[in-house]
Amino acid sequence: MTAINSLIAVIGTLIVALLVSVWLPGIERKFVQARIQQRVGPPISSAGIMAPIKFFFKETIKPHSPMPKLYNALPIISFLSVVSILLIIMPQLYVFAALTSIIAVVGLLKIEEVIYMFMGSLSKSVMSLKMPFPDVVKGAKHPDTQRSFLEELSSLRAFRLIAFGSFPLYIALFVPVAMSKSIYLSGIVSYQHIHGPVLFTLAGILGAIVFFIGYMILLNEYPFAILKTKADVIEGPLMEYAAKYRAYVYVTRGFLMFVLASLFTTLFLGIPPNLFSWNILVTIAVALIFPILMAVMSAFSPIFTYKQFYPTVAGVSIIGILAIIFTFL
Repeated sequence: MTAINSLIAVIGTLIVALLVSVWLPGIERKFVQARIQQRVGPPISSAGIMAPIKFFFKETIKPHSPMPKLYNALPIISFLSVVSILLIIMPQLYVFAALTSIIAVVGLLKIEEVIYMFMGSLSKSVMSLKMPFPDVVKGAKHPDTQRSFLEELSSLRAFRLIAFGSFPLYIALFVPVAMSKSIYLSGIVSYQHIHGPVLFTLAGILGAIVFFIGYMILLNEYPFAILKTKADVIEGPLMEYAAKYRAYVYVTRGFLMFVLASLFTTLFLGIPPNLFSWNILVTIAVALIFPILMAVMSAFSPIFTYKQFYPTVAGVSIIGILAIIFTFL
């Protein structure tokens, strides 16, 4: 009976997460950014509900790619990696100790990140048309010039994000680890049930700030949106995805918002997502607060160039390291 209850709790939590996550992009765009920028903005259901439904019914186009099946499968792999993160932070799965650790969370987050690099490197088209640059029509050929595609530039930016930009989030994840002296999620949660939430300490406050900056970077939101540039129509490596595969992209973004908020409540408040506990309301509240704060920062922020992005990430990472040091004082 206990196993059945656990299964119901896991499935129910996943359903709640999906129902909440589809509204988060709309809340971010409609209720915050649009109001700050004094414009009407899209309907609240547009980004997370209507857009995926629209793309699911569009005609699927075979991409120009050396590995088209893998290219189309990447958004699905990204979604499954994010779902896996939510699964392992649920208390019902803490019996699988080796899989429910901070190391597993970092590994799955890295999979989600590296997908962007694969997206860029496997795309060989521009708006679904095979069109190498520079053009090779008569009179337009440039000798000894290497041809490239816009998405290849996106993959280079994705590599920079993986190699450097995600440092703040991963450093912040280890603040609760250092304080609880456990890499296992069950140990981190148990420590906070005894000693109180990590968030209510100096190290926890600094770690939460660093986590939130990392949250924005991982979601590629302004001012840290180095994956999105004017050159490739603000979409970066996602530009060439169409039909149902683009729908997965929209669903994954909203779901990632909820999962990162759940990860925060688990690590910094000791409250893992659990349908059978009223604490699930805390997880939902944080999932709503984070996009609102992100939208406020994005609305008032410039677009960072690399000269601004690197020093900011370095400074935030140093704050995260200080937070870890404070846990030993």
